[in-house]
Amino acid sequence: MSRAPVSMKAALVAFFVGFPLGSAVAETAISKSISYFSIGGRTAAELDKALSATGPLMTSTGSRHPGATRIKFGGTVTYVSRNGRCAVGSARVTLNTRIILPRWKHRRQANPDLALVWDTLAADIKRHEERHAEIARLHARRMEKALLTLRPEADCARMQARVADVSAKEVEIHDKDQARFDRTEAANFDRRMVRLLQYRLERLKKAQD
Repeated sequence: MSRAPVSMKAALVAFFVGFPLGSAVAETAISKSISYFSIGGRTAAELDKALSATGPLMTSTGSRHPGATRIKFGGTVTYVSRNGRCAVGSARVTLNTRIILPRWKHRRQANPDLALVWDTLAADIKRHEERHAEIARLHARRMEKALLTLRPEADCARMQARVADVSAKEVEIHDKDQARFDRTEAANFDRRMVRLLQYRLERLKKAQD
């Protein structure tokens, strides 16, 4: 069963502005959800075709994938006056991740060999997408830290420009890390699947002994 590199899409960060007094604080808000799409098929070839035809469509690649992680950053930044200069008072980065996974509706009726292949593939797709969500969480916290450590500017217009610039750069770094992860996963897919199948077969044999 072939598998295209699983991809994701990150939205640009939108920060809102406020001007309360107070010390610099961070409040990362992270949410994650999982949804499924159903596929049919009775053979490996049919499953492969179903994944290619009904998997989530990624605008970044123009093709469908067996799984995906939709990622959206957002948040708020407030500003305070310090010694006549404008500084970041608080930064709250929000992150919403939605993992989309396949669900095979004929799994219970499948023969043992095909069921083993599917279970192995489905577990690997889930692991892959969970890692995308984890990478996004790391970058959300990194972005928050970068915003909180910005030096004050002469006025808040300049400070807001700095916040926008840092946010955009952090999202760009995030996207590059996600793409690098996809390339590594795609290059190692065949070897990984063979290793995982062998491991599951060994566990089955031990359970039957």
